[in-house]
Amino acid sequence: MNTQVQTSPVTAAKVPAWRAWILPVLYVVGWLVLYSQLEPATDAFMRWLSAATGLVAASHLYGAVSFFVFEVPKVLMLLALIVFLVGVIQTFFTPEKTRAILAGKRQGVGNVLAASPGIVTPFCSCSAVPLFIGFLTAGVPLGVTFSFLVSAPMVNEVALALLFGMFGWEIAAIYLGLGLAVAIVAGLVIGRMNPVNLVEPWVFDIPAVSNQEGPLGWDARFAQGWKHVREIVLKVAPYIIAGVGVGAWIHGYVPQDFMAHLMGKGNWWSVPLAVLIGVPMYSNAAGIIPVVQALLGKGAALGTTLAFMMAVTALSFPEFMILKKVMKPKLIALFAGVVAVGIIVVGYVFNAVM
Repeated sequence: MNTQVQTSPVTAAKVPAWRAWILPVLYVVGWLVLYSQLEPATDAFMRWLSAATGLVAASHLYGAVSFFVFEVPKVLMLLALIVFLVGVIQTFFTPEKTRAILAGKRQGVGNVLAASPGIVTPFCSCSAVPLFIGFLTAGVPLGVTFSFLVSAPMVNEVALALLFGMFGWEIAAIYLGLGLAVAIVAGLVIGRMNPVNLVEPWVFDIPAVSNQEGPLGWDARFAQGWKHVREIVLKVAPYIIAGVGVGAWIHGYVPQDFMAHLMGKGNWWSVPLAVLIGVPMYSNAAGIIPVVQALLGKGAALGTTLAFMMAVTALSFPEFMILKKVMKPKLIALFAGVVAVGIIVVGYVFNAVM
């Protein structure tokens, strides 16, 4: 046994570590070159299209097509780079490590600790059931578990990176702060109520499982990044194309006065309406951000728009259907209600101060 421990590092050391970095560095350099050419390439394509079809530059259709042609490759390229980098980062945040950090933590500190790893952990609504079971069987309190379940899909690394790339660090930082606040407060409220009786009893009968993982080399970490690019970008691409299509229609055809009236600051009902519209719109951050961009460009208030985005990513009917396997309907309704109220309050407060 001691012989295995001693020989394993020696075997791994035979392959120079720097070789694992060659392809990722070339990938990033090539990405930067292509990304810098998106705008001139779009302008050239639209000039050719206008000359070939007679499309007038001042028309609604021209604006919609130009938005679509530029934003689809832009968002897909941002996603391809972000997903690769996050895939590498996520090799440091396994479910076992996350559970170990949160297990036994009390309310308050535990909620903050639970919401924060949600930014970089590789979990979404499709992972809701195994995460919920794993956290509870590891001794993570119910309220702390909910803070993580809210934070992971809503304040994820893809959303933050795309917001940063498309709107700047100020909007990304605001969304991060507001999302963490909603996740922490929602977990605190549910934790205070402690509705353990609304969890399906069989969940607590499952023994905790701990998987021991050895250290990974950079070649294995980069391989995980490439795997994320192959799986996630292809999976998310249809949502992005659909989201950009909606955004292009809003950008080209929706009058600015109409959107400013519907989602502006002047109407008290704009924020609740945005949340209600967002709940049935099942999408991820990558698919909804082009819509957010178009809404802001048409005069929608920032607080209302961010509330809409939070509702789409944190509250979705498919996630509720998945959670129904481990929660009773009353607990799902409580979860949705607390999160929705938090999002609405955030929208009002942000509209008031901006």
